[in-house]
Amino acid sequence: MKALTPQEMQKVLKVASESKRNHSMILLGFLHGMRASEVCNLKMSDVDMKNGQVTIRRLKGSLTTTQPLTEMVGQPLLSEKRVLRAWLAERRDPSDYVFTSQKGGRLDRSAFHRMFADIAERAGIDADRRHVHVLKHSLGFALVSANVNLAAVKVALGHKNIGSTAIYAVPTSDQVGKVVRTALANLF
Repeated sequence: MKALTPQEMQKVLKVASESKRNHSMILLGFLHGMRASEVCNLKMSDVDMKNGQVTIRRLKGSLTTTQPLTEMVGQPLLSEKRVLRAWLAERRDPSDYVFTSQKGGRLDRSAFHRMFADIAERAGIDADRRHVHVLKHSLGFALVSANVNLAAVKVALGHKNIGSTAIYAVPTSDQVGKVVRTALANLF
């Protein structure tokens, strides 16, 4: 399963920040573990800036969740409220959808895929990780890496079944090696 490291995610967001819309789309997709269609289908009524929350209508039988919008002091690329507020102030389309195309109306998920692939390429991301779904995987792995409880990761990603979330908890060979070395060092 392909994911971006936190450093790679920063590079992608830096390139994406050239466009308020693109930055907002990628940031929401990452911070809420959203699929491309879920980002594109986000409606204005799903975003509550006053209360600082977003309702995500998950696809593929997953959960619908309402999650807080983040405000990360000292991290302007990750400050979701600031980034989203800037996009909404610039947005001129009367459409019900948050993310609109240049022609008007809802942005199509294939256009989101093309936009993300271009941004990821310019950020120096390998070709096999230049797809939007890498954002969801990146959040899952980042949360598990930070020792977030798997039940919380399940909700953050909108999974119905914890089995879908467990794939993020499978350790890499490097992680296993480090744990084994540390355990042995403590024993002997």
